[in-house]
Amino acid sequence: MDRILIVDDEEQIRELLEFDIAQSGYFVDSARDGLEGLNKALDNVYDLIILDVMMPKMNGFDVCANIKRAKPNIPVLMLTAKGTIDDKTEGFDCGADDYLVKPFDIQEVLLHIRALLRRNAAPEPKTFQDEVLDAGDIRIFPDTLECIIVNKRIKLTPTEFEILYCLMQHFNNPVTLAVLLDEVWGYDSNEDVRMLRVHVGGLRNKIEPDAKHPKYLHTVTNVGYKLTPFAGGE
Repeated sequence: MDRILIVDDEEQIRELLEFDIAQSGYFVDSARDGLEGLNKALDNVYDLIILDVMMPKMNGFDVCANIKRAKPNIPVLMLTAKGTIDDKTEGFDCGADDYLVKPFDIQEVLLHIRALLRRNAAPEPKTFQDEVLDAGDIRIFPDTLECIIVNKRIKLTPTEFEILYCLMQHFNNPVTLAVLLDEVWGYDSNEDVRMLRVHVGGLRNKIEPDAKHPKYLHTVTNVGYKLTPFAGGE
């Protein structure tokens, strides 16, 4: 049975999540503030952590960053009222694997939980053998979630890596938003397109010499994205 830790200072929300997630077949533990959540996460074994942001004693961004430093393989789902693009970017920058904004639909939360657990249980990370990992200026390393671009080694988050890996399989060809969502998260939901764009923005900031004028990761209007592994063009 998968073990899930819920960290939220709002009692009503915490109890709602505890009940519905437990009813779906998971073992559930909870914490009422950021510091208690961090201590529980570090002292116990969990398969997934659901984390609010605005909490007493320690905010969720700091909790997430500390958890990821100690236990980088535990998936973290941020569940918070802080829903701007800047908030989501900060969440992903501190290591969050997924991000949902309150108020939420419990069925959507359960969908994201299943997707994160399925992705985390997949072979490392997915089945990357016998696939093209080297094209043009870009070389990617599944074991370390890193890439090298023009002799610069770059550490990626798991989600950034899977986006880059998916685009590498189709380099010089457009990849639709639906395909990216399905490949990376395991489902296609129009509601999560903005989340995908936040991750793409973070990936661009890491791999592009100038993120505002990308040479590698291009937007294809009304379609999705395309990776051109040669900075000079296709």
